[in-house]
Amino acid sequence: MSLRAKRSILRRPAVKPAVQSPDLLPVVARLYASRGAGPDEFDYSLGRLAHSERLGGLDQAAALLETQVRQGGRILIVGDFDADGATSTALAVRALRAMGAADVDYLVPNRFEYGYGLTPEIVEVAAERRPDLIVTVDNGISSEQGVETARQRGISVLVTDHHLPGARLPAADAIVNPNLPGDEFPSKHLAGVGVIFYVLSSLRSRLQAGGWFESRGIQCPNLATYLDLVALGTVADVVPLDYNNRILVEQGLRRIRAGACVPGIRALLEVAGRRPERVTAGDLGFAVGPRLNAAGRLEDMSLGIECLLTEDAGEARRLAERLDVLNRERREIEATMQAQALESLEGLMASLDTEHPPAALTLYDSDWHQGVIGILAARIKERVHRPVIAFAEAGPGMLKGSARSIPGLHIRDALDEVAARHPGLIDKFGGHAMAAGLSLPADRLAAFRAAFEETVTGLVDPDDLEGRIESDGELASGDFTLELGEALRASGPWGQGFPEPLFDGEFEIVQRRVVGERHLKLVLRALAGGPTVDAIAFGFHPEDWPEDRATVHVAYRLDVNEYQGVRRLQLIVEHVQ
Repeated sequence: MSLRAKRSILRRPAVKPAVQSPDLLPVVARLYASRGAGPDEFDYSLGRLAHSERLGGLDQAAALLETQVRQGGRILIVGDFDADGATSTALAVRALRAMGAADVDYLVPNRFEYGYGLTPEIVEVAAERRPDLIVTVDNGISSEQGVETARQRGISVLVTDHHLPGARLPAADAIVNPNLPGDEFPSKHLAGVGVIFYVLSSLRSRLQAGGWFESRGIQCPNLATYLDLVALGTVADVVPLDYNNRILVEQGLRRIRAGACVPGIRALLEVAGRRPERVTAGDLGFAVGPRLNAAGRLEDMSLGIECLLTEDAGEARRLAERLDVLNRERREIEATMQAQALESLEGLMASLDTEHPPAALTLYDSDWHQGVIGILAARIKERVHRPVIAFAEAGPGMLKGSARSIPGLHIRDALDEVAARHPGLIDKFGGHAMAAGLSLPADRLAAFRAAFEETVTGLVDPDDLEGRIESDGELASGDFTLELGEALRASGPWGQGFPEPLFDGEFEIVQRRVVGERHLKLVLRALAGGPTVDAIAFGFHPEDWPEDRATVHVAYRLDVNEYQGVRRLQLIVEHVQ
């Protein structure tokens, strides 16, 4: 019995571009059109960003910050312990200091001691620093009690967040969140770092209009210089890359490629073996983001924030190397947890006497690391194509869970329905369509597992439990060129909601050999004709590649492999039909 989900390749409908841009190859223009990008969405200039006046609460937020800047008040940034929270915190600290704020500091809750968000406990810690204003970044929209505790302490609170709000909002002095009911901002998918970027931009405009910079002899900062941080946080948080987010990411990538990024991002790219001048959104998501996240998962995100704040290249390199070590430790922990989870699943499948797992999976082991359950849930979800929640112990008698979903099921809404049907079952929860977090008493786990599976079974379409790989179709023989490979790297930026191009086709296997024990190096030739081309299948499964197989139907990405200064086209095999 295999726990690997069966997947089929489905081709996206061909969409003819409404306008053919002379700056885009025809294949690239077709890819943009198939992803719903209009003819005016080839332009990634900053002037195309959604206007800030449509973002609710922005005026009140900027006024709060302006008052503190002008009065020399203490501003404390309270962030989250992931890459979005780290970049949001670093951006806020850097920009406020550049705008002349006299006293700006930050505080990030340790996930193992205080949990997520502006809790009453973290407010008590914050109060020791006697702030005049707490600014939450990438959190706070569900922090009713924490905000109330701050107000009782005489501390003003500005909440900036992008997570979906609950039925009640915290009584903050101002809230900026594009997902508030009735908010007219067109880009609902801003990451936390994107929200605080808009807030800081509004503050800069107010200070400039009021003559602040001129009166203080301060050069008015260009906030576009911080878009490297915005790009990293946006990609690492896996928010959908709508047009607005693609502008933010592309502008940040351009700055990184030009060498105009903070030393920490450059150092993180270098320890990951990536060249900053050729960086892509994928490099931020798969190389930089995990190393930054490792600090919050295993230790304290302050390590990652300091890496993004320092101006000293040597210090940035030292911190990046420490983050790299933590990421290696995280991988080892994750591998052990994944093996345990798969063993548990095999036992479950045997007891159910079925070929397919239930519609939803709830996993728990008392030895699992609380900081790694999110990655574990994602890995198991990818393997079995089911919504997965992985739980770990979070203090006496309590469990913390991290949920990951599949297309077709809004995981936060599913948890909301569980909570509505079974009052008191879940202690608290929050999140997005594809990811969420929750906590509950350990003695309620069995009841929750049954309720969650029942709820998901009623919500999900059975067809959504069958894995699908969306392909952009077959390339013509003349498209296997280095020019197209380079064009795909330079276009995009590709990511969540704007997927990287994936093609499929039948190929003759000209050569094959195993490299590094787990990868298959290939030379392929399309059966429709054309040149031979290098390919690689990472982490291949031998049963998919029997020795006597002469042809193969694969889904693949076009990539450019650079070795000793020579660039060659290479196919990255993602799936074997």
